[in-house]
Amino acid sequence: MSPISPRFTTVDGLRVRYADSGGTGPDALLLSPWPESVYAFERVWEQLSGHARLVALDLPGYGGSQGAGELRSPEAMGGFVLRAVEALGLRRPHAVGPDIGTSALLFAAARDPRAFRSVVVGSGGAAVPVNVTGILKEWVEEPDPDRYREVDPAVIVDTALGTIKGYTAPAHVREDYIASYRDGRFAESLAYVQQYPAQLPRLAGLLPGITTPVRVVAGENDAVVPQENALFLAERIPGSRADFVRGAGHFCWEEQPAAYAALIADWWDTH
Repeated sequence: MSPISPRFTTVDGLRVRYADSGGTGPDALLLSPWPESVYAFERVWEQLSGHARLVALDLPGYGGSQGAGELRSPEAMGGFVLRAVEALGLRRPHAVGPDIGTSALLFAAARDPRAFRSVVVGSGGAAVPVNVTGILKEWVEEPDPDRYREVDPAVIVDTALGTIKGYTAPAHVREDYIASYRDGRFAESLAYVQQYPAQLPRLAGLLPGITTPVRVVAGENDAVVPQENALFLAERIPGSRADFVRGAGHFCWEEQPAAYAALIADWWDTH
């Protein structure tokens, strides 16, 4: 049985999906990666819930959450994250934002220095000029996102999961990922990363002003988001650091869950 039990609430008029571990301790907000969902944290849930009360959130347009056109950019999504913290009743939570959560969470931390106790990001585009490779580069530069409406999301999900060494997703996880991007939702989700060329330079200008403690965690062998992205952030955010999960690829939270969770828990316990 999965330790994650999704539920729904309304934030800014949008029906969003989240999971809550309950328990005591400081709050921690986990933003789901793409093309996944709150179930991406299933392998680290038990380990991390020993350090904080976890609230995993599918961002609008991703996972099981309703989308909104005006939120399909990192900066706009960062504003939504701040409103979600308030709506969910979280008290200055730790925040974890892998993949697309990286840019959204950093925009949020730059806007409100008191919003989070600490931040962990990584595996998301951050460098300027944009430095992503493989299929992610194709998605960022895709001139006709609507053509992905005709692509079976199972193909996209299975291709992504196939890059995770030593891991076969349980049926309920795979099916949730696929369901999350049916009915044209994957095509619509591309708009977010297509904003990287316009918005990452703006984010880069804000990085030196971030005062929240930031740790960047990424897979050592990420085939779509090179290490330079993590180093770019660590060099510009005061007091931050970059750590690479040895031998892991892009989806390091599922490929090396114990190592990934240990780095997060260490950051939480330090701050």
